Amino acid sequence: MGENDAGALHSAETCIDRFCGSLRAERNCSDHTLRAYRGDIAAFLAWCERGGYDFLSIDHRGLRLYLAELAQARYARSTVNRILSSIRAFYRWLLVEGAIQSDPASVLQGPRQGARLPRVLKPQEMARLLGVNAVDAGEGDIGKAEAVRLRDQAILEFLYACGARISEASELRNDLVDFSQCQVKVVGKGRKERIVPVHALCLDSMMRYRRLARPVLLRGAESEFFFVSTRGNQMKTDAMRKMFKQTLAQAGLPADITPHDMRHTFATDVLAGGADLRSVQEMLGHASLSTTQIYTHLTVERLRRAHRAAHPRS
Repeated sequence: MGENDAGALHSAETCIDRFCGSLRAERNCSDHTLRAYRGDIAAFLAWCERGGYDFLSIDHRGLRLYLAELAQARYARSTVNRILSSIRAFYRWLLVEGAIQSDPASVLQGPRQGARLPRVLKPQEMARLLGVNAVDAGEGDIGKAEAVRLRDQAILEFLYACGARISEASELRNDLVDFSQCQVKVVGKGRKERIVPVHALCLDSMMRYRRLARPVLLRGAESEFFFVSTRGNQMKTDAMRKMFKQTLAQAGLPADITPHDMRHTFATDVLAGGADLRSVQEMLGHASLSTTQIYTHLTVERLRRAHRAAHPRS
């Protein structure tokens, strides 16, 4: 980086824009991830400005002070760790760009978090969730309301059948759905592709959506994306999350259940059903087997609960 370029990084807004631009180009981060990075770094730089710190010369003691203030403000440990992760990435980028000579965030450690198992929906909860948008549509013309319900049902079935992230559902393209082979190609983090088999119930739901509902939503337009909005555009993740929250309310389920909990439920259920850990790793798109192993602990815990509930001497 030239001297003029380094000087330009003194502008916080320019710095954030360039940092997020590098994340998009090099890591292919999703819009959701970029918003999180942007928010974390913007809040940190605003704190530096209020306290009279130059973010390009602040040392590790100053960064620790910021983390301590977050803890005093009763931020959750997981949130503090996420913010610290953003700050580390930010200062690694500044170092590569030549804007700083040493990385003050490299020596920092976040607060310890107790091991917490992922949330998994009970079979009856999943049945209620997947029952809200069930539509008994015939082969004739359908209205917009029925089309929306068929689409929403197909999205929910897809999330549970494939263990897909909601961003992967939003990015699913038409040409990646192979009905003849009962499988989909999912594009995950870092644009890595994986093949995931799809069971008959999900395929039926997706096929009915494509045949009956999708043309109604497209209204003569075309889209490369499989799931489309009521205006015929790609259905974005925010819209999918809003739909999910509305479905939870209609099902009478807790509002803090997330679409990612369906991914956890998928992994736990297929492991409990006899799938091997390596296969589950491939279906989830985990880079490391250690990430998938948490679901083995979850499955064991479910067995323990079932044992305690059923055994006469427990």
